Amino acid sequence: MSTVARKRSLPGFGLTMGLTITWLSLMILIPLAGLFVKTADLSLAQFWETVTSQRTLHALKISFGLSFAAACVNLVAGLVIVWALVRYRFPGRRIFDAIVDIPFALPTAVAGIALTTLFAQKGWLGAPLAALGIKVAFTPLGIFLAMIFIGIPFVVRTVQPVLIDLDVELEEAAECLGASRWQTIRRVILPSLTPALLTGFALAFARAVGEYGSVIFIAGNLPNVSEIAPLLIVIRLSEFRYSDATAIAVVMLVFSFVIIFILNRIQHWAQSRSLATA
Repeated sequence: MSTVARKRSLPGFGLTMGLTITWLSLMILIPLAGLFVKTADLSLAQFWETVTSQRTLHALKISFGLSFAAACVNLVAGLVIVWALVRYRFPGRRIFDAIVDIPFALPTAVAGIALTTLFAQKGWLGAPLAALGIKVAFTPLGIFLAMIFIGIPFVVRTVQPVLIDLDVELEEAAECLGASRWQTIRRVILPSLTPALLTGFALAFARAVGEYGSVIFIAGNLPNVSEIAPLLIVIRLSEFRYSDATAIAVVMLVFSFVIIFILNRIQHWAQSRSLATA
């Protein structure tokens, strides 16, 4: 019998892979390669001196440390928001659901100005906090709040469709079999949501690390106090120290890639484990 090739409505592997590699090369790989090439203008000693200076290390610590902390907060808060929006019906639910997307649509500069006005020492929230001895604007705490603001939609919108598809009957079956509420959450709900939660966490973290517009207004941009790494890169560019700027950018790129890669591997493991136990 002769084998008849099955016609496909979509292009074959060769064409799609070629287009994928071409697109990734033009839009991602070549620009990143240029970043490393420009950094090569520095000697190894100069590169090390640039990336290990006190100002650079503090800026990297602020950016990565607060981004990770903000992503952790968004992970918990986003799960609570998703649970309320999906599992309950209440007046104004659609309005609250739309409000979640505001950080997506709002220009970052507008978000930064709004947060700074709100948390300034004479602002609506800044004044009562200042009376308690808590200063938010122009401190790392302000940066932290700005990162939470811009990162929360990533967790919500990533987890929401998964929770919608999660069959409530599975929870009811677990309860009928004698599982407590905590056991149902730990053994039925969380395993199904873990891959989406990790994806949302990674997206929120990546957005916070690279965020600039909404952070610089509330940060105060004080060296060794509230200066973020993206701003330090801009400062080095304005000083025409292009190699120093690319050196800091390379460090941010490598650290971000390693963290995202680890999170992706954990996500893949959680997804495989969820499928294996399904």
